[in-house]
Amino acid sequence: METLQLEEQIVKMLRTVYDPEIPVNIYDLGLIYNVDIQEEGAKVVITMTLTAPNCPAADFILQDVQIKVESIKGVKRCDIELTFDPSWDSSMMSEEAQLELGFL
Repeated sequence: METLQLEEQIVKMLRTVYDPEIPVNIYDLGLIYNVDIQEEGAKVVITMTLTAPNCPAADFILQDVQIKVESIKGVKRCDIELTFDPSWDSSMMSEEAQLELGFL
């Protein structure tokens, strides 16, 4: 599978992951900083953040990302690198997310 097609599938899958406290998916919230496809797609490294370092749903969100990305055909492993640099703020959200949450 082409890297671009795989990246589109990964993004589509990431858009099905939600923080249980926020009605917007983590991709549109701007929590995904990078999707690195390695080993011809067999390994994917997701660099992401959370809305806050003490997010009570952190374990749930990270596990959901890993399970869903590894469910994509051809992906054998998904590693998640959690970072708080730069720290997340509402300007990282898509326009749709800002509208949904009343920021626009």
